[in-house]
Amino acid sequence: MPPARFEGFPPDARRFLRALAKNNNRSWFNSHKARYLTSVVEPMCGFIAAMQPHMAKFADAFVVDPRPHRGSMFRIYRDVRFAKDKRPYKEYASCQFRHGAGKDVHAPGFYIHVAPDDVFFGGGLWTPPSGPLGDVRQAIVDDPEGWKKVSRGAAFKKRFGGLQGESLKRAPRGFDAEHPLIDDLKRKSFFAMQTVDAAEIEKPTFVKTVAASLKASAPLMEFLCDALEVNFHGERWVVARVSRPRGTSSRGAGRCRRLRA
Repeated sequence: MPPARFEGFPPDARRFLRALAKNNNRSWFNSHKARYLTSVVEPMCGFIAAMQPHMAKFADAFVVDPRPHRGSMFRIYRDVRFAKDKRPYKEYASCQFRHGAGKDVHAPGFYIHVAPDDVFFGGGLWTPPSGPLGDVRQAIVDDPEGWKKVSRGAAFKKRFGGLQGESLKRAPRGFDAEHPLIDDLKRKSFFAMQTVDAAEIEKPTFVKTVAASLKASAPLMEFLCDALEVNFHGERWVVARVSRPRGTSSRGAGRCRRLRA
């Protein structure tokens, strides 16, 4: 199936989001909702649909769903129940291509963020619970060379500027504070994001630009998936547990190898 046709976001998408930032209230939004649907939701869904064949080539375990509701696009409504900031709407549009197992386990995902003057995209794992977070840290300890290869290469740094993610001030419990990769072991999130000029969203080539970036983050994503024992690839692959030699860590037992089904 050929890629869905995507001509870029209309210029009014950025204009609408700027106006929303100045009028972030329900009355204004409701009176301009038709404009939001036309200028933001419809092109975002078109972008997601156009991304489907690209993602299927290198990350087919991830869900790329162009439906406007319960699909890959995030809702614009903010959860303000426990927030001091009571603005009801996000002032940007975004979507995530979550892992197919994402409803059952905390898994990595690809993220695209579109704001009037701030557009970025990439992949990673955001603030996972302590269990999965410990698994990723242990995977780094078990395979330091593999981790450095996917997170510190020259091409990776040139495109993404390096690995990102909020960090602890001290070494996490159970890990050596003098470990050579302690800066990464302190991280609470692991992700790589590429930023582009916001005007790029208005070009038909935006799909290829994003697809190239997400593909470049795939080695990092595959490492994170292996650490959490979820497939990076979809139905064409099965996961086989690697038997653990006696005396090695349990994390080492969890690393997977992929076999063609």
